[in-house]
Amino acid sequence: MSDGFRTVEPAVLAKMVGNAIPAAEFLALFGVRVRNHDNVARISACLAEAEVSTIPSFTTCAGTAALHFVKAKPTAVATEDEEDEHEDELSTSAMPHRALQIGDLPSARNGVESVSSDTDLAAATMLMRVRNYSQLPVINGTADLRGVLTWSSIAVNLETGKQPTLTSALAPDPVSAEVNHQLLAHLPTITKHGYVLVRASNGKFCGIVTAADVSDHFETMARPFFLVGDIEARLRKCLAVLDEEAVKAVQKRKKTGKIVDLTFGEYKYLIDNEANWKRIGWTGVPRDQLVHRLDRVRMIRNEIAHFRPQPLSTASLATLEEFAGLLKQYVP
Repeated sequence: MSDGFRTVEPAVLAKMVGNAIPAAEFLALFGVRVRNHDNVARISACLAEAEVSTIPSFTTCAGTAALHFVKAKPTAVATEDEEDEHEDELSTSAMPHRALQIGDLPSARNGVESVSSDTDLAAATMLMRVRNYSQLPVINGTADLRGVLTWSSIAVNLETGKQPTLTSALAPDPVSAEVNHQLLAHLPTITKHGYVLVRASNGKFCGIVTAADVSDHFETMARPFFLVGDIEARLRKCLAVLDEEAVKAVQKRKKTGKIVDLTFGEYKYLIDNEANWKRIGWTGVPRDQLVHRLDRVRMIRNEIAHFRPQPLSTASLATLEEFAGLLKQYVP
């Protein structure tokens, strides 16, 4: 996360040219442990200021990779016009920094409650009831996995007619994965068993990912995309009252005169025109405030077009929801 982020002085980064350190150690320099859209941008800015880059890129490499520091050419800061010009290319050219990993889900690193193999079965099931757990790992120490207790495995054991014990009630073949494993590869396992236990790089168990965790994560990641889609659909509907010449006047590349060919930056320029604003006819809405909010949506849209494994910030998500809510009042 970006909480606790600290800036590294350009002189410090410049001195690292010609050296190499593990990616995890590099992130630690900035006070972060994982990469997200916030701290990746801030780290990139620090590197650009120092005219330094890493091979491989710190944004895409594995956490255990060695980063080699090399001298980079000065990076010019893009103007707003340049950002607008390339905005329409983001949806096709933007690629994830890396494949989504199991460790990108918060529950994979938030610890896992377990019992040891000498725990009484009644005590274990009581814990499951109190915590509302569907699975309870049985781990001796921090890394010796003996099995996983589930309500299904308990029921199967009861059907034998024998007095169940913790050991006899364990589900067969407990499933586990490492934090840096790709999530998509483990989705069938999570779907089948309902969970996967997660090991840290030191072999200790650091979390558990359930089917509900996966569902919640993908809902969180997908919501901004759907909000932006809803915003754009409503913008196009309200701007449909403008003629082709008005649309062509803001188009910087192909002057098609079609609303569907506009970028978010061009939506902004189209609305920020007195004649166009009168034709749109939104009374009671200050144009400058609407344009300001739309510009913020444009920047957030550009962020999420570069798909990252970490969710959009709460503030950015709130901005999208507020703007979508505003448009719904004017565009049904």
